Amino acid sequence: MRNLQIVFIAFVGLLTFPLANIQAQEVKAGDILGVWLNEDKDAHVEIYKENDMYYGKVIWLKEPIDEETGKPKLDDENEDESLRSRPVMGLLLLRDFVFDGDDEWEDGRIYDPKNGKDYKCYMEFPEEDDKDLLKVRGYIGFSLLGRTTYWTRVK
Repeated sequence: MRNLQIVFIAFVGLLTFPLANIQAQEVKAGDILGVWLNEDKDAHVEIYKENDMYYGKVIWLKEPIDEETGKPKLDDENEDESLRSRPVMGLLLLRDFVFDGDDEWEDGRIYDPKNGKDYKCYMEFPEEDDKDLLKVRGYIGFSLLGRTTYWTRVK
């Protein structure tokens, strides 16, 4: 009877281990959520989750008004002329990121309104115990050809 109890306890432990591991990953995956200040310190980007993917949109601009026109800044550098009239405020910069289950949000895209170009992108925390600094790497083709910026969490 004692052996049966030990087997039962071990079986229950094996069943709950993957559940605990999944829950820990979900918490880690959610560490990226929140508002981030870009490296140029001229925009806040809110990262949010929708349908198991991560997105980021502009929610604050240091200078939201175009000095020449007196109107909200527009996405006037966009390669697609039909999109040049949309405002930068509220613009979707990050899209389609998935958490790799370990330490990286990958397979996403980042849009740079300063040059109107769209890039492949991944994001990660450069230091495991610091969730207030985010490495954002945009690239063309493969990640060796690209640019890295660091965003800080807005508290």
